[in-house]
Amino acid sequence: MDHFKLIMHGIRPQVGEVYGYSEAANGELGFYIVSDGGERPYRVKVRPPSFAIYQAFPRMIRGMNPADVVATLGSLNIIAGESER
Repeated sequence: MDHFKLIMHGIRPQVGEVYGYSEAANGELGFYIVSDGGERPYRVKVRPPSFAIYQAFPRMIRGMNPADVVATLGSLNIIAGESER
């Protein structure tokens, strides 16, 4: 019955905003949810672990040779599909 109500009526989140996080393999996986009281959340943003790791990359490669840049990128263990936003 709960599954039927979830599909037919939505999740009905409370009005407001919340940030929830969990430990993932590469770091923190975060979810930011904003609700206006409707059937579904107004906005959902996902912050994948690889996004934060990749933000430090420009500082890491400053002054390096191109071959070192490739090795540094390979050592970060990022998942490119997460960071394409």
